[in-house]
Amino acid sequence: MQYGICNLSIVPIRNESSDTSELLSQVLYGEIFKVLEQRRQWSKIRLAFDKFEGWINNKQYKEISEDDYLAIQNSDDIYSTDLVEFIKDENEQLYPISLGSLLNGLSMLNHSYDGHSTSNKKNKSNIISTAFLYLNSPSFSGGKTPFGIDCSGFTQMVYKLNGYKLLKDVAQQSTQGEALSFIEESEPGDLAFFDNNEGIIIHVGIIMDNNYIIHAFGKVRIDRLDHSGIYSTESKTHTHKLRVIKKII
Repeated sequence: MQYGICNLSIVPIRNESSDTSELLSQVLYGEIFKVLEQRRQWSKIRLAFDKFEGWINNKQYKEISEDDYLAIQNSDDIYSTDLVEFIKDENEQLYPISLGSLLNGLSMLNHSYDGHSTSNKKNKSNIISTAFLYLNSPSFSGGKTPFGIDCSGFTQMVYKLNGYKLLKDVAQQSTQGEALSFIEESEPGDLAFFDNNEGIIIHVGIIMDNNYIIHAFGKVRIDRLDHSGIYSTESKTHTHKLRVIKKII
């Protein structure tokens, strides 16, 4: 088994081993993974954090040993909390990194960082303030940064920055936590899931105080939440049908 670490800011994870293949997700700086299959130009990987699988370009990561992989995996995660910061390599070259990058492999990569960071689990009350760091970020399928993010990437990154693990896909996230019967039972930071006419869960957002919700839909935005679902004050209509509310923390 081979192992790797992302030594660039944002690397696309694709469905197939091709630059034109569908973007499934992204690997942020410092994230580690197992290499399941390696071809001349592409590698199929499995991320350590959420076990997500896909293909990345061989030029966009650095191979590491199993010992290094385990050392990072077994240490307390440290994440960057600046919207954009820079790491510096041994040649004094700068690399931009985004909010939520993993900093545990800095010494392994001979990189230095002097920006802000966070580690360990935070109180649930911190979830909403973290979510506001992504406010007005454009929706981008497969995205995980303030420069483009999807609904499940948004919830995953917000929880990750507070020390909690959510899976990547919205359907997977809906299997986590404890289901609540009514909106009135929920607290700020709980997750609300929404389905389509076929009953398939397709959307997720973070519940706020006073029946508001923050979610990625066109952009990361704040809308009203009621027993029917998400109500947009802009369009004067319900945009999503409520399926279930989950308490993760």
